[in-house]
Amino acid sequence: MRFTPSRRTRRLAIGAAVVLVLGGMNAPAIWGYAAEQYHDYKINKPEYKARNGHWDVVDVPEEYRINTIHAALLHTGKVLLVAGSGNNAANFKAKSFRTVLWDPRTDTYKDIPTPKDLFCSGHTQLPDGKLLVAGGTQRYEKLDGDVDKAGGLMIVHNENPDKPMTFPAGTRFTGKANHKTFESKDAVLVPRAAKTGEGDKVKVTASTARVYVEALDKGHEYETGATDNYRVEGLSGADARNSYGIANKLSFDKKDFQGIKDAFEFDPVAERYVTVDPMHEARWYPTLTTLQDGRVLSVSGLDEIGQVVPGKNEIYDPAAKKWTYLPKERFFPTYPALFLTDKGRIFYTGSNAGYGPADKGRVPGLWDLESNDFTVVPGIGDPDILETSMSVLLPPAQLQRYMVLGGGGVGEDRRSTARTRIVDLRDENPRFHDGPDLYAKVRYPSSVILPDDTVLTTNGSGDYRGRGDSNVIAAELYDPRANSTRPVADPLVGRNYHSGALLLPDGRVMTFGSDSLFGDKDNTRPGTFQQQIDLYTPPYAFREERPEIKDTAPRTVRLGESATYRADRAKSIVKGRLIRPGSFTHVTNIEQRSIALDLTVSGDTFTVTLPKDPSLVPPGWYMLNVVDAKGTPSEAVWVKVPVAEEFSPAAAAESSANSS
Repeated sequence: MRFTPSRRTRRLAIGAAVVLVLGGMNAPAIWGYAAEQYHDYKINKPEYKARNGHWDVVDVPEEYRINTIHAALLHTGKVLLVAGSGNNAANFKAKSFRTVLWDPRTDTYKDIPTPKDLFCSGHTQLPDGKLLVAGGTQRYEKLDGDVDKAGGLMIVHNENPDKPMTFPAGTRFTGKANHKTFESKDAVLVPRAAKTGEGDKVKVTASTARVYVEALDKGHEYETGATDNYRVEGLSGADARNSYGIANKLSFDKKDFQGIKDAFEFDPVAERYVTVDPMHEARWYPTLTTLQDGRVLSVSGLDEIGQVVPGKNEIYDPAAKKWTYLPKERFFPTYPALFLTDKGRIFYTGSNAGYGPADKGRVPGLWDLESNDFTVVPGIGDPDILETSMSVLLPPAQLQRYMVLGGGGVGEDRRSTARTRIVDLRDENPRFHDGPDLYAKVRYPSSVILPDDTVLTTNGSGDYRGRGDSNVIAAELYDPRANSTRPVADPLVGRNYHSGALLLPDGRVMTFGSDSLFGDKDNTRPGTFQQQIDLYTPPYAFREERPEIKDTAPRTVRLGESATYRADRAKSIVKGRLIRPGSFTHVTNIEQRSIALDLTVSGDTFTVTLPKDPSLVPPGWYMLNVVDAKGTPSEAVWVKVPVAEEFSPAAAAESSANSS
């Protein structure tokens, strides 16, 4: 007898089948939701945070969200976020330049009037706590096909030894042979000519200056194909004879970004930019490095016509607010990683970002500024893919060990590397050796020195500017003592070009920026700038007890001197660290360094003693942290280290008097 199910059984069977079908259709969404819920549950467990740390989003009000290109920690504890035009041509055309001052302690924000387009400038901390910002953008690039007017470089000459000549923007130059007229896009000052000898042996050598010019109208009929002399319209008499232009081909070739000479000091107390004397060279993508006497070295960048500055490097004196050229030239690609080392020498790790020939200025080495000698440091892995790599002076700075992390090929090359490379400059013959690989092959990783002597590295992308959806969402901690890494909590978003990270005084790390070229894996949609700011809280902040420095008022402590502080749990303290505040842009933060301090503990106080070497501790403001036996650091207090006595004005005056 064949079994016949009841009507009720049939209804139940049909209902179950429908549930199974619907469940199958929605399984990915259900699974995704469940996985997300579990992930949130896992990363918020106390034991997970204590092992891996934790990420949080900073809730920035809409009106203060900018395309952060540059970030610097100030001795007020606030962070200067600089966009300038923010890699946005519309902002540049509208002269909409942004700077925002953020206070992480109170989570408050303030708009800062920005005098020039400081997009892609250089910056560094000065001895008095101001931030020197130099260079920036004069003109945006124009790619092949976008150039609609013939243009290029005009070299303007002045043969008059008695007066300089100033030509405003809009000055017109007309070719003597081609009869074509071009207009300058910026003002140009041509110094007076050089005059040597006397009587009938007087020799006058024309001075020159460069300016970018464009044809008056669109069309290929206005381009030129040969060198020509150009008369300056509006001049007469001797001025017309003494002043003229010379230009080679003025064409429709791709035009690179162009730099400015302007320089400013940002005053953290007055919270405003203060204009100082401009640099001698226009620079876009320069590196600024503070020297042991408090002066600043300015190197590389694209000039006012979009060419890499050809080795003309200069020094800023913060006392005089003026710039002087170094007597000899040395070429570097843009944003080179240049670190101050012993005896005032500069170590170039090979890291750089962006522009310059592939076969010039890319070899790591030690540069003596006085003699201009350059000693190559060999052995670096993947030497042809150092562009967009990160460089760090490993803690403590006394060990003079440097790490280069990741990197990619020159320009838009698709290659990248997971390699890290380490060199000890104390070796008799320093040579790079490979360290542990990164979490992935990446360009644009961001690395931050933490007060417990580890290094946090986050993000980056496998291809140029995240092309092909190649952002890497990962982070790790490197322990220099063990020469090992371990993964920590994953960042919240991908970050590549125009991103960075800074250590804050409370021991957290802020990450900012990212400027993906495309918004999808197939590279069909334009990317959007990542304006989100995140905070990473390292594992040490989740421990039950942290040392606490009770005396929080800023102090001035000279090199070689000691300072005593009260502390909670002072007996647990085993080491002290002096950490220079970071100043980060374009995979470059040569400011950050962590210096070991001599430390003694007595009762509820501890005493730290600073090293005597000004090349180890360049003048400026520092964060003082103490660390307990478990490796847990305190929050920082601020210490000002003035210019070393041998470099002080009084010492200079005494030296001058003795020599005379």
